[in-house]
Amino acid sequence: EVQLVESGGGLVQAGGALRLSCAASGFTSDDYAIGWFRQAPGKEREGVACISSRDGSTYYADSVKERFTISSDNNKNTVTLQMNSLKPEDTALYFCALDIDYDLGFPKPYEYDYWGQGTQVTVSS
Repeated sequence: EVQLVESGGGLVQAGGALRLSCAASGFTSDDYAIGWFRQAPGKEREGVACISSRDGSTYYADSVKERFTISSDNNKNTVTLQMNSLKPEDTALYFCALDIDYDLGFPKPYEYDYWGQGTQVTVSS
């Protein structure tokens, strides 16, 4: 059974930092991608960052470039999202997702096969 478990969310003041982790298990693939998405109340799900297991290529939404960093430990199937200089508009439920048959670029939400339950990030002003 494939499982994605997020951790690390919480409440932080604007300008602060949080680190989210996604532990993926129960799958076998030599070419996959793990992405982070977020969804705020009343808004569509937004892709935040993605990393490929193939070569470690990373992709970011413009809104988080220079502030967020995605990294992976392929041996442990764990992906981390380091979020710095947080803003109130970063407040959302953050999900990680697994594209088990990765092609290229930053996959759209419908291309991911498995999703975690999400972890809440709240940034106060």
